Amino acid sequence: MEDDKTVEGNRAFERSCCPITNGLDIFGDKWTLLIIRDLILGKRRYQDFISSAEKIASNILADRLKKLEAAALVRRQAYQQKPARYEYSLTEKGESLRPVLAAIISWSQEHYPGTQLFPSVRPRQATDQTVKVAGGV
Repeated sequence: MEDDKTVEGNRAFERSCCPITNGLDIFGDKWTLLIIRDLILGKRRYQDFISSAEKIASNILADRLKKLEAAALVRRQAYQQKPARYEYSLTEKGESLRPVLAAIISWSQEHYPGTQLFPSVRPRQATDQTVKVAGGV
């Protein structure tokens, strides 16, 4: 029986080689772009995401963060060892979604008057609990 993945060149596509399909396979659910929005706004920690206005469930958030990390859109860095806790940030690939979100914002404001942008959050200050990683990052 043949694998149901489409192969183009050296890359296997989940459903087809269509760029829209491949983008939607990564961020086409109702939560992923909101997590990316929150990262752009400065949220970094799990509780920050949970406290967003849309009230994402914890199990869905954990799943989406893992998928974003696997897709190289998000990086995870420990800030506490016991218990293990992490901060999340966008990779260069994740940052490249800024214009996509800006286009969605522009379209939504044009077609849904009264929508409002959320404010950025202030960056956290480094604490003594911050875990140092190799390379001094």
